[in-house]
Amino acid sequence: MRGETDLWTMLVIVGLAGVTVLTRCFFFILDRPWTLPDWTRRALHYAPVAALAGVVAPEIVMTGGHFVTTWHDARLFAGLAGAAVFFWRRSVLLTMAAGMAVYLPLHLGLGW
Repeated sequence: MRGETDLWTMLVIVGLAGVTVLTRCFFFILDRPWTLPDWTRRALHYAPVAALAGVVAPEIVMTGGHFVTTWHDARLFAGLAGAAVFFWRRSVLLTMAAGMAVYLPLHLGLGW
């Protein structure tokens, strides 16, 4: 590989840098305050929950791109324990602690 960079690569790098700076500084460039519409503000309240569910749920019920087909999977029981503790106490920290308290003995002790 040669030590020089061609013109096309440099243009792409400069273009991507420009788009990044423009999108990150967009709200500072405006001359007046900008606010979100009310419907967007209400919708953003659900975004963290939806993103978390979209990441955690497939990790619990799937392995290797396929649904879990056996009950001998520690993630299922840990997920159920975590959900139960969350609905009981409404604490994210206790939810994680309960899920791990169920997951680790089943996974490390029983090999599930």
